[in-house]
Amino acid sequence: MRETPRPQGTAGDTGSELPQRRPGCAFAHATGAPGPGTPHRSGGRPSHTPRDARRTGPTVRPGTTPPVPGRTALFFSVVSALVALLALTTWQIAAAGPLRRLDERTARALVGRGPEGLTEFLADLGNMQVALPVLGCAILWTLLRGERRAPLAAALTMAAVPLLVVPLKDVIARPGPLTHATGYYPSGHAATAAVAYGAAAILLAPYAGRAWMMPVAAVLLTVATGIGLVLRGYHWPLDVAGSWWLCGVLLVALGVLSRRSRRRSSSRTPSC
Repeated sequence: MRETPRPQGTAGDTGSELPQRRPGCAFAHATGAPGPGTPHRSGGRPSHTPRDARRTGPTVRPGTTPPVPGRTALFFSVVSALVALLALTTWQIAAAGPLRRLDERTARALVGRGPEGLTEFLADLGNMQVALPVLGCAILWTLLRGERRAPLAAALTMAAVPLLVVPLKDVIARPGPLTHATGYYPSGHAATAAVAYGAAAILLAPYAGRAWMMPVAAVLLTVATGIGLVLRGYHWPLDVAGSWWLCGVLLVALGVLSRRSRRRSSSRTPSC
C-alpha cells in the first residue's frame, strides 16, 4: 500500500513542532503593532500608555509666531520707563526744578574741558551731514538684501525726529549754556545721532558676524556725541538726556517692527 505523505503545517498535524501563532482577533487589537499592514487597535478604545496620553500644544498656522508674553511685557516696561524719564526731565526743565539747577551747575563745571579738537569732532558726530549718510548706507544695504519694511520703518523713524523735537524746543524755550538764545531742549544733534546710529545698528545687526557689536557701536557713538555737545558748551546735559529718552522710544519700536518684518519674510521663504 502506497503511503501518501501529508503536507506539513496543516491543522491536523500532531508532530513535535510547537504550534505557530496565527493572527486573529486577539492580535488584531494589540496596541503599538509595528509595520504597515499589521492590524492596529481600534481608535475608539482609550489608550493606557504614557506616550499616547501626552497632549500637543495648540495648533499654529505655518508662517505665524505664537505670542510671547515675556517680550511684550518687557517692551511695555522699557517704553514706560523711557516715557517716565522724558516726562520727569521735561517737567524739571520747564518748572526750573532742582534737577535743572543741578544740571546747570554741572554743565558750567564741564564746559571747555578736554582737547578742543577732539570734543569738536565728537560734537560733529551729531551733524546731519555725518549721521544721515551712515543711516542711508544701512538702508541701501538692507534694500539690496531684499528687505523692504525694515528700511522703510528706519527712514520714517528718522523723519519723525524733527516732528517731535522742534515742537518741544518751541514750548520749553530753554536758553543755551553760552547764549541767551532759546530752543536748546531737547538737543537736535543728540537726537539725530541716537536715531541715525541706532537705526543703522538695528538694520545691520542680522548681517554682522557678531550682532552685538552693532548696538554697542551705536551706543558708543551716541554717548560720544553727547559728551562732545556738553564739553563744547552747545547743550546742557539734560538737553542730551531728554533726546535720549525720546529717541529710545522710537528705537525700541523700530526694533520690534524690524524683527517682526524679518520673521514674516523668512516664514514666506520656501524651505529646501
